[in-house]
Amino acid sequence: MSKQAAPVEKKKFLTNQNIAFFGMVIGMFMAILDIQIVASSLPVIAAGLSATQDELSWVQTSYIIAEVVIIPLTGFTAKVLSTRISYTLAAFGFTIMSILCATANSLESMIVFRALQGFFGGAMIPTVFATIYIIFKPEERPVVSIIIGLVVTMAPTLGPTVGGYITDVFSWHFMFLLNVIPGIIVCYTVFFYGDFDKPDYSLLKNFDFTGVFFLITSLGCLQYVLEEGARKEWFENNLILGLSIYVVFGLSFLVYHELTTQKPILDLHAFKNPNFSLGCALSGILGVGLYGSVFLLPIFLGSSAGLNTLQIGVIMGVMGVSQFFSAPMAGFCMAKEVDRRIMMSFGLVFFAFGCYLNSFLTPESRFYEMMIPQIVRGLSLMFCFIPINDIALGTLSKSEVQNASGLYNLMRNLGGAIGLAVINSKLTDHTVGHRETLSSNLQVTGEIIQNNLASISAQMSDKVANSDLASLSIINGWLQRDAFIISINNMFAFIAALFIFALILVPFTKNVKMAGESGAH
Repeated sequence: MSKQAAPVEKKKFLTNQNIAFFGMVIGMFMAILDIQIVASSLPVIAAGLSATQDELSWVQTSYIIAEVVIIPLTGFTAKVLSTRISYTLAAFGFTIMSILCATANSLESMIVFRALQGFFGGAMIPTVFATIYIIFKPEERPVVSIIIGLVVTMAPTLGPTVGGYITDVFSWHFMFLLNVIPGIIVCYTVFFYGDFDKPDYSLLKNFDFTGVFFLITSLGCLQYVLEEGARKEWFENNLILGLSIYVVFGLSFLVYHELTTQKPILDLHAFKNPNFSLGCALSGILGVGLYGSVFLLPIFLGSSAGLNTLQIGVIMGVMGVSQFFSAPMAGFCMAKEVDRRIMMSFGLVFFAFGCYLNSFLTPESRFYEMMIPQIVRGLSLMFCFIPINDIALGTLSKSEVQNASGLYNLMRNLGGAIGLAVINSKLTDHTVGHRETLSSNLQVTGEIIQNNLASISAQMSDKVANSDLASLSIINGWLQRDAFIISINNMFAFIAALFIFALILVPFTKNVKMAGESGAH
């Protein structure tokens, strides 16, 4: 009589740790979404708080500065308090600050609440990346990485659209109240189910106050310089010049101090791992492309094409839909152990191609001209993000990955901030240059221009007192518009060239396999 085979025990998907982890993913999505959620609604918020547009830019800037400052510190706080407590506190603080932002009645209070919201929101992002390599086995990570990739790459794209839609339909206050119910869910699931690790309060002995001071002040000043530099004409402004000098000194001293002190707040030794260092560099370049393209396209669609927030959202949504379609393909490649470097090269080349296709915009470009470039970039993003993430963090041990995750995410944010600063500055300079070139090549006495002027003047003769002057003003507006569009095309070409340049780094990285090369499992 044969013995009955023992049933194979299947691993439960809804374990306590998995429930807590996906709660953390929701929190990360909220934090990244809120970076850009106010972008398309600033004029409405300005009217509500009686602030100018320049003053209100700090509603976005304060969030970004606070987020950049806290990101590198999350590894340390997670080790001291445990992942469960540190993340729950961050989610709770983010939710409370969201409520306070919705109830703000002055510009000053809004800036303070947004900065604190960014501080708590930034603390949630790197913790999710570190947790992947702590609780999931290598063979389980492809699916989780795809989910994280969708969150990180789609949230910045959706932010302005979601914020603009809520503002149009309801009120700008509801942009922030949107976080309340998810925030409560995140706090509950992480606190009651997130038993990932234990706190280590001994790390508070000989706390590195010097490192924390120079980290916060240097990164805070750097982010301010990047955000405000173009508006204040860079080093022609004494404040920007002085802060830039301090950033160079502060970051140099910070690196020296962290490498020589006994208990550093930042463990920079992770950069000894070539994969991590190159992964951080590639992550910074990805930040330039991700945030740069999301910045350029809405500007063109809103200012030159004259589309409203909802129309812009539909066009931007094409890239998000493409990302969903590419996610299973990227997951299949990872499951089949396709070399991460091949995947990454494919992603970099196709993202560059998508930006190149976008470098031929004209005043008549609309949805169909945008669709193919958006699809190409959307399909490529997952093939960029997932391999870079795996290469950077996949060969680190559990003890290293928590701190390294903060540094890795910092590089992507700084890459985006530096890229936006360069793009914004060059956009202004190139527009002036192209405007002068177009004007110098335009013969006002030429037959075509004279015919246009006469036609416009005839149409406006019964509407304005001086139709000739009005027609010249319209021609000048066309020149300014065309110069601006050419400059946007230049910036898309710049991003494409940068991604092709990134291919130089790929051969120097080491492939990461699910079968166990990572030390983090």
